[in-house]
Amino acid sequence: MEDHAVSTCIICGEQKDEGIFIVSEFICEDCESEIVQTDVQDAKYPFFIHQLKQIWVEKNA
Repeated sequence: MEDHAVSTCIICGEQKDEGIFIVSEFICEDCESEIVQTDVQDAKYPFFIHQLKQIWVEKNA
């Protein structure tokens, strides 16, 4: 059995061990799946965009 590091998702804020890293930010599998299935007209879409902007915003700027 392989050990996985636990990381905090930038979308839901929960600690998970399965997901993807984009640059240096982690997105859990559940959020990744929800993001790709969300229509641009969905009320959640602007929230996802806002959270994903954290990938490009320099911390402590």
